[in-house]
Amino acid sequence: MTADALADALRRGPFHVALRTAIEHRGLSLARLRAHLARIEVTVAESTLSYWQRGLRHPDMPHAMSAVRGLEIVLGLPVDSLVVLIGPRQRGSRPRKPSASFSELVVAGPTTRELLAQLGVDPERCNAGMELRMTHERVSIAADRTQGRIQTRLVSVAREPGIDRYIAVYHGEPDCDVARVRIVAGDGCRLGRVRRKGICVAFELMFDRRLAEGDTVVLSYSLDDNSELECPGYYRIFREPSGPFLLQLELPPDDLPARCVQEVRTNDMRPPLVSADLYCDRGYVVSAYYPGVDSGIAGITLEWSENPAEPVVHPVP
Repeated sequence: MTADALADALRRGPFHVALRTAIEHRGLSLARLRAHLARIEVTVAESTLSYWQRGLRHPDMPHAMSAVRGLEIVLGLPVDSLVVLIGPRQRGSRPRKPSASFSELVVAGPTTRELLAQLGVDPERCNAGMELRMTHERVSIAADRTQGRIQTRLVSVAREPGIDRYIAVYHGEPDCDVARVRIVAGDGCRLGRVRRKGICVAFELMFDRRLAEGDTVVLSYSLDDNSELECPGYYRIFREPSGPFLLQLELPPDDLPARCVQEVRTNDMRPPLVSADLYCDRGYVVSAYYPGVDSGIAGITLEWSENPAEPVVHPVP
């Protein structure tokens, strides 16, 4: 990479081209670049540097100013040569759509807001510092048609530095007993505070460190709702667009539902926008895959036969 090419990139931009050209000119790997930044007390995740040089993400000013100035120092560039390519409020990616409120999506929204407030969380900014990249949930349905364990795995990226927790919310079925809901933290987190009211449970999943911008976190948790109610299906709330979502239900082999339907709804009070029949595999698992989801509710509805192979008696609530 010639000095003329670098000068031209710094003059013309855009930012990611200038950064990539400067890195190539210095002959540094991203790992070495990050190490050099650390020596001058500038902390930037290697993944963030990768996003910046590929144009997948833009430095979020003003809090990224120290990192950009650090890059100018380490890469031997003139003062402000990268800063001027950003601008005070410029973003490289498209503006994010505002997150939908819980009240817009579910009837239990007001109760959810109350529980989040008890945790000291602004309901409108709940998990706003995290970008959900992938979700995988697997739910077991017992022989008596009740919902068993929910196993959830999430992959998220920090949009801003200092994030140290993920706030999860569970809504049970009408007449569920939230006192009987049990949560167990899995990979990448530990269980923090738990708040319950009505059919809602809100809880903290604490990380072992504060994240830097661009850090990826993989966390898992499981939840058991022992309310012993017939399961009508399972649905997940998405307050903003997200990456792929895979939902799998393990069905009782001796009492399969009459119908399984993959659905997408704008909220739990409106009919589905998307409705497609699903079929279980030889292992009695039915799967719904969403390459990407918008804000709303996505999941699987189960329609049970009125005449199961063996009568099922449910306890009186």
